[in-house]
Amino acid sequence: MLDLKICPACGDRAERPVVEGKTRVCALCGHRAEFRRLPLLALTGPSGAGKSTVGPELARRLSGEVVVLEQDVLWTGALRDDVDGHPAFRSTWLRMAAMIHQSGRPVVLCGTVVPPEFETLPERVFFSDIHYLALVADSAVLARRLRRRPAWRGWDESRIAEMLEFNEWLRRDAASLAPPVELFDTTTVPLAAAVAHAERWVRRVLDVDAARAGAS
Repeated sequence: MLDLKICPACGDRAERPVVEGKTRVCALCGHRAEFRRLPLLALTGPSGAGKSTVGPELARRLSGEVVVLEQDVLWTGALRDDVDGHPAFRSTWLRMAAMIHQSGRPVVLCGTVVPPEFETLPERVFFSDIHYLALVADSAVLARRLRRRPAWRGWDESRIAEMLEFNEWLRRDAASLAPPVELFDTTTVPLAAAVAHAERWVRRVLDVDAARAGAS
């Protein structure tokens, strides 16, 4: 069963999965099944900071090594919940990433998310760690970028103000989050430099994970 929330033995669907190391334990029948417990990489940050331009280039550079995905493709229908943190949306992405990990390739998930929105979810147990790199920018530059977007994307002044507030919050508090969020400022750097930084971040995270797995 690729969906790790469902027991392959009895078919029970766990609301809060039980994991021991790299083993999924069914709380109903006791069945134990090993799975790949890989790190998830979240490329986050405010809209306009560069995620949507860095992501495709990162996918090309890391083709065959990781799977790069855009969160917004599932921002639709019932997943567009109005609860703070959007738990249905976030949980679905964690389940999806965990299934992809069973093919042996880590996922880089591009989209606005912060640790409190992932770390408290039941599906968090499917990952060895979740690492966060946030692209940020000077707020005045960010506002100009958002105002240049097509009208259909709905960036009115009130929505821009909310995003600028989020941008400033990240710049101020990223290091104090659990886990801390790394920052990269895209205000003046060219796209190639942002992509190179993100690639180095991905490789560093995966190298550390591989070293840890080799030592265990």
